[in-house]
Amino acid sequence: MATRKRKTFDPSLKLEVVRMIKEQGQSIQNVSESMSIGQTAIRRWLTQYGAEQSGQPGIGKPLTAEQERIRQLEAENLQLRQDVTILKKASAFFAREMK
Repeated sequence: MATRKRKTFDPSLKLEVVRMIKEQGQSIQNVSESMSIGQTAIRRWLTQYGAEQSGQPGIGKPLTAEQERIRQLEAENLQLRQDVTILKKASAFFAREMK
């Protein structure tokens, strides 16, 4: 039994589809049929877009470049905080050892 490979879509295409529905007023069904994209995927993209527009990270890969950058910066911020914590502990350890 062969397994089906899941289609992947470029974020710019996803954003274009969302804008076709949000800004141009096209129906999900119409866009789904004309672009051969499943309605479930389109609904997921709409949910993701809505979350991003309200300032939340949403679920899944970001659709907008701004949201992608925010996620990168948050990950970098977390890593730096962890590094600082480790350095503080190491500094305290060595300070005790020097006494």
